[in-house]
Amino acid sequence: MSLQVADSSASSSKSPLKSVTRPATETIDPVWNRLRQDVFATAKTEPMLAGYLHDTVLKHGSLEASISYFLAGKLASAYLTTTSLRDVFYEALTASEDICEAIRRDLSAVVERDPAAKSLALPYLHFKGFQALQSYRVAHWLWGQGRHPLALYLQSRISEAFDVDIHPAARIGKGILIDHGTSVVIGETAVVGDDVSLLHEVTLGGTGKESGDRHPKVGNGVMIGAGAKILGNIIIGEGSKIAAGSVVLNEVPPHSTVAGIPARVVGKPKSAEPSRQMDQFVEFDFCI
Repeated sequence: MSLQVADSSASSSKSPLKSVTRPATETIDPVWNRLRQDVFATAKTEPMLAGYLHDTVLKHGSLEASISYFLAGKLASAYLTTTSLRDVFYEALTASEDICEAIRRDLSAVVERDPAAKSLALPYLHFKGFQALQSYRVAHWLWGQGRHPLALYLQSRISEAFDVDIHPAARIGKGILIDHGTSVVIGETAVVGDDVSLLHEVTLGGTGKESGDRHPKVGNGVMIGAGAKILGNIIIGEGSKIAAGSVVLNEVPPHSTVAGIPARVVGKPKSAEPSRQMDQFVEFDFCI
């Protein structure tokens, strides 16, 4: 059985669709297989998007080929064409197994933690926090290769396209959720561990004009609420929770909840990894 996908050359008296191969039912890459199945199902339910879904996902043989094509199209400009950017992205993805693993863990993390993500197709195609993060990963790879001008150019385009500003020198782990993404800023010397969740308008920034190592170090499993500002070269202990709207200027002990301006320890999260639970409610065990 084949899926019918939009063909703009077809006449109105005929089906405006053309045949595309159904995704394989088994593959050595379960995330890619599930994504293709989700996209295939979407194309069946909404034929107007079938051509777009075919070009973005279904015609490609791997997640690396698909995401290189997709993100290059979003970040291309008058100075860097889609083709040239696609080649850069594909070079990075095929050279770094670390990036390939990170993409899959990030995509799975979105579905596991965000109730709005009903399938892998939704964050992959529509969630700019996920798209910006994967674009940053390529810029970070370029930075590591010493290609700083191109990495910084990509940072600028990512900020313009997704409203997410991550310096390519920042180090970010795997299994990351950037929910909504709008106005997230991560500075040059920031470090983010694995399985961290950040909501919109989060800043991991410096405190002024100091140079050198000047940005936060966020441990594994941390959840950072919407609008939180974490400033300076401070450690955010693993498994901690930063309440929405907080301004954090001092180190946060592991498995602590902090809230306020300036933020103070007010309790402890209910779970060892609040990033996975995404519980925004702050229970005050004692007064600030």
